[in-house]
Amino acid sequence: MAINLAYNIAIARFLGPKGFGHATVVYTILTLLSALTLAFQIISAKVVAQQPTLEGKSAVYRFFHRGAWACGIIVALGLTIFERPVADYLNLPDVSLVALIAIGAAFYVPLGTRRGYIQGACGFRALAMNMILEQAVRLGGSLTLILMGMGVRGVIVANSAAIAVAYYAVRVKTQGNMRNPLERSYVIRETCQSAVFFAGQMLINNCGIVMVNHYFAAKEAGLYAAVAMVGRVIFSLSQAVVNSTFPLVAGGDEEERRDLRVIATSLMLVLGTGTAIALGLCIAPSSLWTHLFGAEFKASGHYSISYLLALYAFATVIYSLGAVIITFEMSYKIANTSYVQLAFSGVLIAAICFFHSNLREVVLVQLALMVVLFVFIAVPFLWNSLTGGADLAHGPSDRPFRLIRRVAEDEVIAEFLKSDFHCPEFRDYKSMKWLIENPHFEDVEENAKRKALLFIRHLALWKELPTDTEWYEVEVGHADLENIRIFPRAQWRKVARGSFSAVEVAEGMRTRKHLLEDSFVKKIHAMSECLSHDAADFAAVILIGVNENEPVTVLDGNHRLTAAILASPPRLRKLRFLCGLSPHMTECCWYNSNLVTLFRYGRNVLSHAVRNPESELARVLRDAS
Repeated sequence: MAINLAYNIAIARFLGPKGFGHATVVYTILTLLSALTLAFQIISAKVVAQQPTLEGKSAVYRFFHRGAWACGIIVALGLTIFERPVADYLNLPDVSLVALIAIGAAFYVPLGTRRGYIQGACGFRALAMNMILEQAVRLGGSLTLILMGMGVRGVIVANSAAIAVAYYAVRVKTQGNMRNPLERSYVIRETCQSAVFFAGQMLINNCGIVMVNHYFAAKEAGLYAAVAMVGRVIFSLSQAVVNSTFPLVAGGDEEERRDLRVIATSLMLVLGTGTAIALGLCIAPSSLWTHLFGAEFKASGHYSISYLLALYAFATVIYSLGAVIITFEMSYKIANTSYVQLAFSGVLIAAICFFHSNLREVVLVQLALMVVLFVFIAVPFLWNSLTGGADLAHGPSDRPFRLIRRVAEDEVIAEFLKSDFHCPEFRDYKSMKWLIENPHFEDVEENAKRKALLFIRHLALWKELPTDTEWYEVEVGHADLENIRIFPRAQWRKVARGSFSAVEVAEGMRTRKHLLEDSFVKKIHAMSECLSHDAADFAAVILIGVNENEPVTVLDGNHRLTAAILASPPRLRKLRFLCGLSPHMTECCWYNSNLVTLFRYGRNVLSHAVRNPESELARVLRDAS
């Protein structure tokens, strides 16, 4: 970023507003065509990150690299053939500038696949060094050729040379001759998605430069190019964040993607850095820019160049936030928001065609539309994030759980207390242990006492369950374990690695138990040993779900279930399973944890805070006596 900033400042000082405007708009042609480059880069990074072997990574790289070279050559030929119309539209002083940048375009598209390979392989240091090399050659080559008297022509030659140098500097070591493992339909979908995304992105970021160069005089176009430079710096920062997070999300599983800390961190970095730059531009004196760019870079009229810079910076920050969200979604699915972005790029071009009386109006049009675009992107994403819980994949059977018999809620409460009665909250009620050890479910007073006991510790938990929950005793075999989800509490998160299925958690206990406290591990192993004895008598594992055909979550019994799986041989048959089913279970935070259900739970906790379960138990006991 620092090199890019130095490049723009140096070119502006040496060439002045007119020359700087011409050099920038020619390079913008390449930037617009980088939609193809970045499309190839991001799809290469995604598929390389998803391949488990080096042979697979090499195969998909070779496939996309050949396609990138074909596209690069076609683009270069197209620019060469239509150099005259392009030069006339942009008011360029030299037609050959378009042909010179066409050489760089030929290398630029396949450069994307090489960078995508090292990005997908998490070679972030190599990727950063390659980008720094490109910028350094641009800066050094441009200054050298300007001093040799080549002016704008020298800058364009240096830009094309920088891309070629960056291409040959990337060393990609492939292995084997494996055929491309990707299906043609998948390649077409992913490539189209990437192309649509970057086409919209490049048009939004660069159409202003092209159109200002067409509608305004050369000096004003140069001033606008200096203003747009700050936007490019901010957007480059956001791209650095995206380049780091994209392969991590693409290579992760569904549970890890639903942990929004990755995108939240990315958004905060972009927002914090971009806002700091924009605020700095607000207070920077206009004289700073004339010192940096030269005395000719002074905006005429009421609004200073500092004002235009700050306004443009805020527009770029808002757009960068939306781009981070789109890229996050693209890393693991087909993101329809890419088409929304492309549509907005067309609206932006049309708006500038109508509103371009001065540079301020052009920037304000972009700011207003970027706010609207961000709303269109962020609101659906936020809603899905708030309402979408962590889902389990369905098991191989259409009916994973066999319902043995219907049971009453009173029996479930007794089993819950059986596993919980050792807790300190029940210290003063040990004399009532007989209610749990020898229950009579036909006795209404006993049932009321047990429920009152349960509410001493679990009032908020139990009240969160839907009122239409029906309870069953179910049969659980080893084939059903994939459809049972351990509730993601702290200790289980350490070994789950994003997947909380009972099988994955148990495997994590075997292979990653060093991440847990010794006391916790010993407790699980002690339970496993106890389950191997015929006299073992454990409380039932309590499950909740939508219906018998859907995955279920453990409400109580995480430890017992994990211990039974870890026992050698596994001891699932030693456990009873009770399951509460309700079509409204997705509204319960214990089954479907998201911000909406957790907010509802917090609200319910506050509403129950005025209740005193111990007083209610005392009342029940008085009534019974």
